[in-house]
Amino acid sequence: MTAFLDSAVATAVLDVVLPVFGIVLAGWLCGRFGLLGQASSEALNRFVYFVALPALFFLSMAQAPVAEILNLPFLAAFGGGVLLVALLSLPVSRLAFRNGLGPSGLHALSATFSNTGYMGIPLLVTAFGPEGALPAIIATVLNGAVVMAIGIAVIEADLARGRGAARIVLDVAGGVARSPLVLSAAAGIAASALGLPLPRPLVTFCDILGAAAPPAALFAIGLFMAGRSITTGLAEVSWLTALKLLVQPVVTWVIAVPVLGLDPFWAASAVVLAALPTGSLVFVLASQYGVYVQRATATILVSTVLSVITLSALLGIQGVGQ
Repeated sequence: MTAFLDSAVATAVLDVVLPVFGIVLAGWLCGRFGLLGQASSEALNRFVYFVALPALFFLSMAQAPVAEILNLPFLAAFGGGVLLVALLSLPVSRLAFRNGLGPSGLHALSATFSNTGYMGIPLLVTAFGPEGALPAIIATVLNGAVVMAIGIAVIEADLARGRGAARIVLDVAGGVARSPLVLSAAAGIAASALGLPLPRPLVTFCDILGAAAPPAALFAIGLFMAGRSITTGLAEVSWLTALKLLVQPVVTWVIAVPVLGLDPFWAASAVVLAALPTGSLVFVLASQYGVYVQRATATILVSTVLSVITLSALLGIQGVGQ
């Protein structure tokens, strides 16, 4: 097994977590002192959802070779961890926290949606070298093309309840099909599969817009949290953070190693990606639908801060995945 570079990786955890937290803090300070106005968080979130993220999704998936993305054992390990932890979270959401269908969908996303792009890529590259970027890219494609589409479908199903089974199916399908995130992901995958060359101006356009998505989403989180308490729903946030940082990597390891016997590099990559904190895209989706926003936001913040400890411990273990 490729040895983990203990000190370098521990530094890398801080190098990616502290800027993430710093951008959120900058947004909070601007909101706290009213520098950007009352509607700034919603406007920024809509920019991320309708403009910046679609550009990022399209380019990321158009540039990822389909043959490399279809690493089925790795997808089964990482995706299986997401699925099993989501299934574990749903009955608790409904029975213990009395959430409806839509909030339960975002509850599950908060427990399973890893920050694979903004944090996963630099961490794996530090741990494994340049080849570490590929597992993070594959996980990001899975998150954007599949996990997020399922989350949107659950929310749309909740909004369509009471309209009859056929109408619900049509409304859900329409909601997913209209989502700029799903459309851009599908367009990117199609471009990659067909081998379509991307014009340089289009690549530059998407690069510039896509680069704005992560910091803008994090800044919007800070704006939203200004004047709100992070302790609201603390029991639920604590449960979600434990699922994300502790349970999901353990479940992923079980699938990757004892069950599938993955190559040590791919097994370790799956476990580290599963152990990442909740990604800011969950906040973007919650804000877009006006559902579960405070608890999703608090989970992102708490899991990001605590991941300094959990990721450092995980990445310091020699031979993870063996």
